[in-house]
Amino acid sequence: MAKKSYDLLFKLLLIGDSGVGKTCLLFRFSDDAFNTTFISTIGIDFKIKTVELGGKKIKLQIWDTAGQERFHTITTSYYRGAMGIMLVYDITNGKTFDNISKWLRNIDEHANEDVEKMILGNKCDMDDKRQVSKDRGDSIAREHSIPFLETSAKANINVEQAFMDLAQAILNKTPNKDSEPRGIDVHKQEGSSRKCCL
Repeated sequence: MAKKSYDLLFKLLLIGDSGVGKTCLLFRFSDDAFNTTFISTIGIDFKIKTVELGGKKIKLQIWDTAGQERFHTITTSYYRGAMGIMLVYDITNGKTFDNISKWLRNIDEHANEDVEKMILGNKCDMDDKRQVSKDRGDSIAREHSIPFLETSAKANINVEQAFMDLAQAILNKTPNKDSEPRGIDVHKQEGSSRKCCL
């Protein structure tokens, strides 16, 4: 097992109010599955998916956080070290959209300054129950200079694109496109020194 099966590791975080569909988005992207009977995430959970971008194998470690206030202290510690954060709201629930600004403040307080962000308006397949117009999503995203997409985990709309766009944004600013600290060339090291903990 000397050779790693990926070139780069990106840690992504899904945040937003409880019930907006963070877990469904994650499962749609990682397993191409949709389940209507998800129970709320307790604390934190994660999945891994390896994708190819720009000729590199990139391992995405995607953390799914609980939206409920009572888990807030657990989840804030996961902001540190996150390279990309997706803020998710539910287009059929105006309150979840109003809280996006609260989630943005959390990112400012707890995440690295240079973290890549993206806003997702989820459940866009439920247009008949829409409470938040696409224009409102667009305008908050523009205001904060953050990319924005409407998604549907159920109908599989823009889910893959959202994750790939976020990974691409991180890749674009990865120095030398190599995530090893201080420019170590991992390919020159002997495999025995790299068995642990990666």
